[in-house]
Amino acid sequence: MASTSLLPHSVSPFLSNPSSIPSTPFPKHLFLFTPLDQQKPIFPKRPNFHTRAKKKNPWLDPFDNGDDPEMEYGSLFADGKQDEDPRPPDNPDNPYGFLKFPMGYSVEIASLALKVRGDVRRCCCVVSGGVYENLLFFPVIQLIKDRYPGVQVDVLASDRGKQTYELNKNVRWADAYDPDDDFPEPREYTDMIGILKGRYYDMALSTKLAGLGHAAFLFMTTARDRVSYVYPNVNAAGAGLMLSETFTPDSTNLSEGGYNMYHQMVDWLGKPFRSVPRQEVLPLKVSISRKLKEVVKAKYTQAGAEKGKYVVIHGIKSDSKASMQSRGDTDSLLPIELWAKISEGISARPVFVIPHEKERENVEEVIEDASIVFITTPGQLAALINDSLGVIATNTAAIQLANAREKPCIALFGSEEKGELFVPNAEEKKCKIISSKTGKLIDIEVEAVKKGMQIFDVSLALA
Repeated sequence: MASTSLLPHSVSPFLSNPSSIPSTPFPKHLFLFTPLDQQKPIFPKRPNFHTRAKKKNPWLDPFDNGDDPEMEYGSLFADGKQDEDPRPPDNPDNPYGFLKFPMGYSVEIASLALKVRGDVRRCCCVVSGGVYENLLFFPVIQLIKDRYPGVQVDVLASDRGKQTYELNKNVRWADAYDPDDDFPEPREYTDMIGILKGRYYDMALSTKLAGLGHAAFLFMTTARDRVSYVYPNVNAAGAGLMLSETFTPDSTNLSEGGYNMYHQMVDWLGKPFRSVPRQEVLPLKVSISRKLKEVVKAKYTQAGAEKGKYVVIHGIKSDSKASMQSRGDTDSLLPIELWAKISEGISARPVFVIPHEKERENVEEVIEDASIVFITTPGQLAALINDSLGVIATNTAAIQLANAREKPCIALFGSEEKGELFVPNAEEKKCKIISSKTGKLIDIEVEAVKKGMQIFDVSLALA
């Protein structure tokens, strides 16, 4: 009796009558300090959160319901666009610049809004595809420059895609690295990660469909914001864990979206943010240097053409990568025999662009006294189009370059749907779309092409 009186009063009656414990599947020690009349299930149901706000990334935090709509912003460091970089100017005598400190250093110069507001001082764009896909990415780069004043934009693209950025003044550095290579060399892979990591990017954008492997590549760059497209199937499993924002396209071929193939990324980049309205997307524009113009002028002058008095013919069938096709339209080249019939209706001098020197003999056999220009880079093609009277081309980069330089253009497509997809608002761009009625480009009507040449405002000699 003396031993039992030392026990706490709240516990002694509970232990003195073991038969009063209910038979439950839970361990008995869970109810040692809970009165019988207050016992409840130990696993309560989770509360249901219903909201219309888009989650930033459901892989990272399933309970992140977005920004609080009742939160009031308006402080100096959280309102409006970012300011220009306040760092001193670069030292021209130093090849590495002046006071370009890594993130975390020189805090007396860095703006507080860099952390509070999420400013972007350095942005890396990993662009998948060739010349066509990189050319259509130009409006996205312009959107980034307008949305984040003072941002430095770098690009990572394939060897062919890198050539496009000699037409873009908004890009600081363009590095050659093929993001579409599923099995890169280990030394190239690790070296590129080290280069990107050493540049301390605030944002990394990628147009390659990311799985776990590509998401890990972006994660190892240590960029603060990692934004990328992901596969629309099971190959995207695990990629969201390493990305800050993901976009799921309609198909595994992003180029099938045509001119607006990056509309999901554009919508996210230009979204309104607090007091910043939605950023408008400008049309495609390219810049041509004086050196390019001089080199190309010497080429077409040697071929017998004069400035402003020739029409560019682009889209001759060839197996060369310099054809500048789109991955979303593989049926976009015509044989030289069909081009010869089309060129008969041009009163101005046609200039045939060949992507490889081996095509020169084929053109000379079919067309006598033909003006042939060998061009493989998009910069030289843009300079050739800039000095021309107009362009007749299939669905290659020549169409987009003609629209960017506001030159009259006749675009040949295999179907009307693809024409509207790759050249929206064609009438406003001085572009005449002619499509095949059978769905195959080879069956396009030559007479319809000749009638469309009235867009060049020249006297036609129709055959």
